[in-house]
Amino acid sequence: MKHPISGYHKDDENHWVAQLACGHNQHVRHDPPWVNRPWVVTVEGRQSMLGVELDCRKCDDHAPADVRPDSPEGPQSPNQARVSR
Repeated sequence: MKHPISGYHKDDENHWVAQLACGHNQHVRHDPPWVNRPWVVTVEGRQSMLGVELDCRKCDDHAPADVRPDSPEGPQSPNQARVSR
């Protein structure tokens, strides 16, 4: 099932994670030559991909929403767009 990117955060290993509107998280690594996502390494690139739909396998599996890291404003909700630097 496809859902739009609504924000981003970094995981404990400093990898970028897209926050999807459905409430799930999905890694969006730039790891050439296996995965080529140069847009993920810049703020402008990440902003340009907000709203782009990604296939969410967790929705296909009917998984509950993922936990999202806290922001200075409090816990992130699935509807809050956030682009980390």
